[in-house]
Amino acid sequence: MTTEKIVLITGANKGIGFATAGALARSGHTVLLGARDPGRGAAAAAALAGEGLDVRFVPLDVTDPATIAAAAALIDTDHGRLDVLVNNAAITRDRSRPPAELPVADLREVYETNVLGVVAVTNAMLPLLRRSPSGFIGNVSSGLGTFAFLQKPDEELARYANLLGYNSSKAALNAVTLIYANALRDEGIRVNALSPGFCATDLNGHTGVLTADEGGAHIARQLERPETGAFLNENGGTYPW
Repeated sequence: MTTEKIVLITGANKGIGFATAGALARSGHTVLLGARDPGRGAAAAAALAGEGLDVRFVPLDVTDPATIAAAAALIDTDHGRLDVLVNNAAITRDRSRPPAELPVADLREVYETNVLGVVAVTNAMLPLLRRSPSGFIGNVSSGLGTFAFLQKPDEELARYANLLGYNSSKAALNAVTLIYANALRDEGIRVNALSPGFCATDLNGHTGVLTADEGGAHIARQLERPETGAFLNENGGTYPW
């Protein structure tokens, strides 16, 4: 992205979202840092703004329609458009639980954030993205949600193959990505699934092999890719769905 963009990132007060915000802001873009916790979100934005970066906090809980609508209205008033939406917010409730022991209520909570939240935010931001000369939607996914992995897990990550909530929600997100990519293709809005790689974050108990900063740098680079309807991986290629 060689020209300045207006970028919204959900779930960006820590981890990969925060790292992505920093990477994009350091490249000269205006970053709207979405977070559901006002204190943490404001502190995260202030930390990056303290480096002289154009980063602003936007209250945004992807499971709360009122905050989603308010965020869209704020972006409309302040910027009049949105160039890039990064749907990064995600949760898991699977840790140390086999599939049969994950309560349906917890599974539903995962889907509310990881799938339905993405749809809700995307729909609210589409009018703003349509005003961009090159709109882009990036859905942060995981190779754990690909059917290729679920059918035949590689040895290194096999212990994560039975995460019912997280993996199935990312598989659903991949389908959502393809559906929106096809629906918006003729409007020139690109939609891709993005992989930061296996990063050490709160989400996985810091068991990943990459740092959050490395994952954020991977996401930032993937936003420059010309494809649409692809699952972009952290090594410059694509994942099978």
